[in-house]
Amino acid sequence: MTRPVILTCGDPSGIGPEIAAKAWAAGERFLWLGDPRHLPEGTPWREVTEDDAPAEGLLPVLCHDFPAPALHGQPDPANAAGVIAAIERAVRLVQAGKASAICTAPIHKKALKDGAGFAFPGHTEFLAHLAGVPRVVMMLVCPELRVVPVTIHMPLCEVPGTLTAQLLEETIRITIEALIRDFGIALPRLAVAGLNPHAGEGGAMGWEDERMIRPVVARLAAEGLTIRGPLSADTMFHAAARAGYDAAICMYHDQALIPIKTIDFAGGVNVTLGLPFVRTSPDHGTAYDIAGHGVADPTSLIAALRLAREMAARR
Repeated sequence: MTRPVILTCGDPSGIGPEIAAKAWAAGERFLWLGDPRHLPEGTPWREVTEDDAPAEGLLPVLCHDFPAPALHGQPDPANAAGVIAAIERAVRLVQAGKASAICTAPIHKKALKDGAGFAFPGHTEFLAHLAGVPRVVMMLVCPELRVVPVTIHMPLCEVPGTLTAQLLEETIRITIEALIRDFGIALPRLAVAGLNPHAGEGGAMGWEDERMIRPVVARLAAEGLTIRGPLSADTMFHAAARAGYDAAICMYHDQALIPIKTIDFAGGVNVTLGLPFVRTSPDHGTAYDIAGHGVADPTSLIAALRLAREMAARR
């Protein structure tokens, strides 16, 4: 690879360093950005510069010094700023054309907030800030399903007041653009879930579906887009239903994430749509409870690295 995928270290007290070493040993090729002291003991690695490309053999490490060692399962506030700085550095490198894509290992938002005043709900919002784009979209991907939550990290009680026709339409348009550009789907098909049970059942179970969601879907369908909804979310995710669309637009976090994690708990990938560069991530957290035990599953990270390469190649 002349332009590698950069894998950021994530929270070094979590499983990020462990699954990075396992992914490399499994044959994945990338450039790891982090402090080599945080890699599992005995990991064969070599230091590279920002202009080096990964090679076979030793894990190539773009060294990013942290002030403290990593204690498994115990995030150190002293390392919070280093986690943030590693993400910022990766963005600079991909913007400078020295990397083809970014794959990010998991962070712990509360640890970053407590240790460094991290002011963003998560990776997705922080990357949008770094890229200078006003709106990005989170997509979760596995071979059987793609889902997009319109609202992401917020209490469920705030979702109805946050959903607007503009937010829904922007989410749909960003999703369609990404399906065409990054996934190679010339004519994307979208299914849009309702907010309420049975998609509101004609207003009997809530007015948002008829008054807000349906008009947006109808307007976009009139433009020639292949889009249906609002649909009852409880019948959207069985195999026959999934065959009818390329992505499902969901109204809130768990409506999107429960089906994909049920279908493919180990292999899901988080993708940020709407950025000027490719970013993927494994669809799991820091897993403090198993960090350092050698049992962390790299399946999702491997899938995220592969998807990052595929998307970058299409760009």
